[in-house]
Parts: sequence; structure tokens; C-alpha cells
Amino acid sequence: MTTTGMTEADAANELMRLAKAIAHHDRLYHAEDSPEISDAEYDALVRRNAELEEAFPHLIRDDSPTRKVGHAIAASPLGKVTHEVRMMSLDNAFSPEEVAEWLARMRRFLNLPDSAPLACTAEDKIDGLSCSLRYENGRLVRAATRGDGQVGEDVTANVAFISDIPQNLPAGVPPVFEVRGEVYMEKQAFTALNAAQHEAGGKLFANPRNAAAGSLRQKDANVTAKRPLRFWAHGWGAASAVPGATQSEVVETLKRWGFPVSPLFTRIEGDAAALIAHFNAIGAARPALPYDIDGVVYKLDRLDWQERLGFVAKAPRWALAHKFPAERAETTVQGIDIQVGRTGKLTPVGRLAPVLVGGVTVTNVTLHNRDEIARLGLRVGDRVVIQRAGDVIPQVVDNLTREEPRPAFPFPDHCPECGSEAVAEEGEVDVRCTGGLICPAQRTQRLEHFVSRKALDIEGLGEKTIAQFFALGWLESPADIFRLRKRRSEILSLEGWQERSVDNLLAAIEAKRTPDAARLLFGLGIRHVGETTARDLMKHFHELPVLRNLAQQAQAGDADAVGELTAIDGIGPSVVEALGDFFHEPHNVAVWEDILAEVTPPRFEVKTVASRVAGKTVVFTGKLETMSRDEAKAQAERLGAKAAGSVSAKTDLLVAGPGAGSKLKKAAELGIEVVDEAGWAAIVAEAG
Repeated sequence: MTTTGMTEADAANELMRLAKAIAHHDRLYHAEDSPEISDAEYDALVRRNAELEEAFPHLIRDDSPTRKVGHAIAASPLGKVTHEVRMMSLDNAFSPEEVAEWLARMRRFLNLPDSAPLACTAEDKIDGLSCSLRYENGRLVRAATRGDGQVGEDVTANVAFISDIPQNLPAGVPPVFEVRGEVYMEKQAFTALNAAQHEAGGKLFANPRNAAAGSLRQKDANVTAKRPLRFWAHGWGAASAVPGATQSEVVETLKRWGFPVSPLFTRIEGDAAALIAHFNAIGAARPALPYDIDGVVYKLDRLDWQERLGFVAKAPRWALAHKFPAERAETTVQGIDIQVGRTGKLTPVGRLAPVLVGGVTVTNVTLHNRDEIARLGLRVGDRVVIQRAGDVIPQVVDNLTREEPRPAFPFPDHCPECGSEAVAEEGEVDVRCTGGLICPAQRTQRLEHFVSRKALDIEGLGEKTIAQFFALGWLESPADIFRLRKRRSEILSLEGWQERSVDNLLAAIEAKRTPDAARLLFGLGIRHVGETTARDLMKHFHELPVLRNLAQQAQAGDADAVGELTAIDGIGPSVVEALGDFFHEPHNVAVWEDILAEVTPPRFEVKTVASRVAGKTVVFTGKLETMSRDEAKAQAERLGAKAAGSVSAKTDLLVAGPGAGSKLKKAAELGIEVVDEAGWAAIVAEAG
């Protein structure tokens, strides 16, 4: 699919759907160690998102998937650790042409001739769990998972049982040095672990990566001690000094300090052909390796050039992950089940005759939606080709028995959980249950969303507790959470609950009686109203009842109400329609009024400082080199300005970076003040 001919509204709607899908899969992979799609499917979603943002840069939002790393850590008994230096992700390549373009981009950035060789390191990309080890005066003082790149989980006690990780380093190491690498499990050890788990009636792991993640992220480090975990180092984070001038020199130093590194690590000086030759060699050796890999990582060797190149939103410009092509196998579709998610989306899941794909036994596959089943002509009994690009649930790429006479799969028009009508909105492929909070499949997930970190952030009220209280009939709607204080004695009578844990939970709930209005709005799970959109709405309306009144007027056809809503930067017709639909449903209004009877959100205000752009509208265009677009918008908000996405007569200031095009031209035509990035930095500095 291309972006040619797409309208801005179409692009905005698709970007919102992609953001939700990517966030869902990020949570499953990074926070819950239970992915449900393949790496190839995930990468396709991210690449489509990037393609749309490139075509419509003014639609880039601060919650864009291209600006995020990993996922916020889920409710966990482990402590949280803030990384001094952010743990970044890597950009991906899938073809030799993309590798060549990466090298060319670096040469252009460094002002090197096209023929200049670039020395790079190359190593196999192990499929493990990222971990940062902080050493102070040569002693290991903290270990943490990546989390969302900024905040991870404290696993210091757990890594003490990984023999590959030194507790102390040799004399002469820098006073502070963070070693970064991957915790992993070898294939043979994984097979033995699953056999032992099966015999003991315990949880079976889908693949070695999940087994390594689940084994490391244990509250009881004694569990970790019994798991055969390994580690190898590939980089570093915070450091008071770096022991080398190149990537290869530092990796060699890490090896001397006692850290295992990739046995296939090498330095290559040449062009893309040399890198591809090494990629092919590693690919040929892949089946015989004792551990799982999914590609090769290239890094520019010179550290001074790495520093000059810097980073884009979530990845360094000087590194690239070159992924292996997907692996395929044939099997039979034995059944198609329909799952109902938090937003009411009906997702078909294919149940497969077990088949071994790249060393992993696969038994199910997500079929995405009704249109995907129709595209494949898929029915129970069909023989299919499945593809897997990582150790996760694969995708169906071909139906080998499409022409065989067999009835089509009857996709349901009513929710299999509650019987409510299931419909697809105009222009959308997803079929959704209209039952909302009366649908049992949606209730618990909506409650989980309501208490999640970016919504009300109620500590201690996780998935298992919500499911337990829901099963007991104590939680039917969000407002019931605030009535749990009346059930203190009943909760105490449950197995596993002690006075301290009950009181901590109730105290955490009571602390949210005056929640942030934007978080509360986001927590209600209204379609198209994500974290950023909720904040944009509350910055304009300040109080929730005002928003409700205008949304109801818009739903009733009041053009002025629709105009006021769509005039808010970032709010389009789909958001207006979703708000109107939400408040048009009596059971949604009942939930809204019930929760506002229990909580009292204060007036929503954004704290600002006095500046010469306060009350003005600022537009950013072109490439920002010293900050991300999100950081620039946050600065504008702090200075009391409004960051808009397009230039109009209402624009007061245009901040133009390199590559500014039509917006700069329009600003000149309208006589709008234009400054470069340095000029904007001066405005920010003036305000203090």
C-alpha cells in the first residue's frame, strides 16, 4: 500500500490504528514476554507507520511508535530503575540495498566521499533480553532490564546467579562503567527446561527468548538461580571513561575484563558488499549455533564518528540490525476462534496442526481481521504456508487449498462473548463488539486499562487482582474500584491477602480520588482518545463536564460544537465522532456519571513560564538536529505557546530546520516570523 492519493484524514486514522496495534504488541513482547505476532509482521507495522509519517510529517504525534523504545514495565514486584543513559533500540534493514543506503547516509552526514571505506563491526544479533550492568569502582552495584528505555526493572539479585556476569572487575577500570548486553538461554537448555516444566506441571515457554526473560524477571532470585541463563556484552551506557577509541577496541576490553562477547564479532573495512558477505556467512552458520539469532548488527567502528552521527528518535544513526528473512513451513488449519479485546475488536485466531518452524513448534496464528480471512480465502481444513521471522506466533502467507470446494468461514456479526451486535465502522476493517462495559471480554481489560500506568496508575491493582475481584462480582465498572474500601474484610478473607497488602491497595486507590483529568479521560478507553489526544482535549476544555457537553452537542449535529472540537490541534473527525458515540450510549453515560460521583478531578492546567511566545502559535518544520519534535513541542507548551501542525494566518512563529519546504514558503508569503533552531534555543533560554 502506498500513500499516493491518501487524504490527511485517511492518514490520521491509519496512524491512530497503527499506534494502537504497535503499542499492544510492544506490551505483549517487552512487558509480558508473550508475543502474538511475528517479527516480520511487527516490522511491517512499524515500517508502514514510518512511511505515513514521512508523507504526512505534520501528523507526527508525541506518542508515535517511531519515538518509543520497548515498553513501559508492567505491574511488577521488582523495583524500578531509571537509566542514566537511555537504552536505545536499533533501526532494521531487510535487504542489501537498505544496508548500502545506511552506509551512504553516514558518508553524507560525515561529508565523506562515496568511495570512502567505512570500518564497521559486525556480530550476530542474539534473541535475548537486554540488560544493563552498572559497575562502580569495579563492583557490580545494579543490574536492570531495558523496560521502555528510560525505566527498567531492578534485577541485581537475579544476575548474581548468571556465571557469565562478573561481580567484580579487574583493577584500573573506570570508576563508573555500565556494560550492556543480552541475557539469553541456549537452545539445548531451553528444551531441557521445558521438559522439566512439563513434568512438574509448570508453565511451558514458547521460545528461548521468553524463557530467558521470564527466568530473569523473578521476584524470587532463587528461581533465577535454577535457570540456565547466559550473558554476552555488546556495548555500554554511562561511563566516566571509555576504554578505547573504537567499538572494536572497547569490545576487546570488555572481553579482557571477563565478559563473554559474540564469538562471531568481527571488524570489517569496506563497502556494503563486505558486510553482506559476512551477513551471509553468519546466516549459513545459523542452524548450527547453540543459541537463537535473528540477524546481524552493524556498528560504525570509530567512536568520534558515532558521536557526530548521534541519534534519531529511538535509535543511533551509526548502528543497524540486518534481519534474516522469514522461515516457512506447511500445516493445516484445524479451527478458527474469535477473541474479543479491550476495545471490542474481534480477532480471529487460527488453530494449527502442530508444525516445527525454525526449531519452534507452532500451534496457532493470528489472522488479524475479517478482511484477512477473506483475502486468504481461509476455512477450517485448509492447507496453509506459515511464515516466521522470529520465535513468535507466525503469519499465514498462502492458502494451498483455496480452490477446494468448502463453505466460507462465517465471520460472526454478533459478539461471541455477550451477544451484542458486532460491526465495522465505515472505512475500517476491524469488526467490534458494541457491548462496551456490558461485554465480559471487554470489562476486565478496560478495567486493567483504567488503572494502567498512563491512566490512573493504581499500584497493586494488576491483571490477576482485577480478574479475581471481577469473578467475585466486586468490579463491574471503574467506579467500583473506589468502593472496594467497603470490602476490606472480604478481601482479607481471600487466600494470599494480608492486612498490609490490603491496606496498601486501598491506600493506593484512595490516593487517586483527585486524578489528573487527562489521565482519567484516557483511562475510560474511548475510541481514538489516546494519551496525547486526552491531554490536547483537556488543555482546551480544562474540565470534563465541559468536554461532555460539547461532545453531545456535536453528536446532535451542532456545527459550532463540531467546529470548536476540530479546531483543536490534533483533533480530527474520527475523534469527534468517537466522543459523540460514547456519550450517546446510555450505559457509557452511566459509567461516566458513576465514576465522577467517586472522584473529583481538579481543573486541568498546564504549568508554563513567562516567555515572548506565551499565547502564540508555533509551528516546527524541517529537520531538528539538537532535539526531537516531541521535545520541541514540550518546550513550546512550557513557554505557554501552542504547537500547531500546519502554517496558517493564525501562526505567529515558524521554527525551520534543514529541509524546510512548503511550510517555510507559506510562512514567507504570510509574513510570519521565522527562526532557525538556534533562534528557538535562544527563546527557550530567555525564559529560563
